[in-house]
Amino acid sequence: MGHHANNPYGSGDKAVRAIDRKREQERKIMLSAAYKFADELALKLVQRLLDQHIIETTSESAIREVFANLLRSLPDIEDFDFQFKIAPLRQLAANPNFMSLYLTQFIIEDLVNHAKIDDVFRDDVDVYKAVDSVLDKIRPTDL
Repeated sequence: MGHHANNPYGSGDKAVRAIDRKREQERKIMLSAAYKFADELALKLVQRLLDQHIIETTSESAIREVFANLLRSLPDIEDFDFQFKIAPLRQLAANPNFMSLYLTQFIIEDLVNHAKIDDVFRDDVDVYKAVDSVLDKIRPTDL
């Protein structure tokens, strides 16, 4: 007679748990880097958004400060609030950067209403690509 395992999906469960651990480790590394390099990332992000004509602003420094503060506050955001914020954009990319999704949604939903922002141009994918081109630098590649 054949051997019956208690859980025929056991190996699948192990793979899922390994992927979850990898994602959680990636998340911790990225949140730490975002906090540590908030000013530098904010500078690069605002410059990229301006260069690609995604935002129009009356004060680059004010918007840099907004992004630096947001990047520093990311580790303190509850997971539910994080997931709720990125939910509309989750299907935007095949292997999305969670932080890029969050900042993209922030730009589309919140930054557009900032007093120093004249307008936000382009579609969600263009905004995501611009944001991710900056934040991808802090995404670990060896996990």
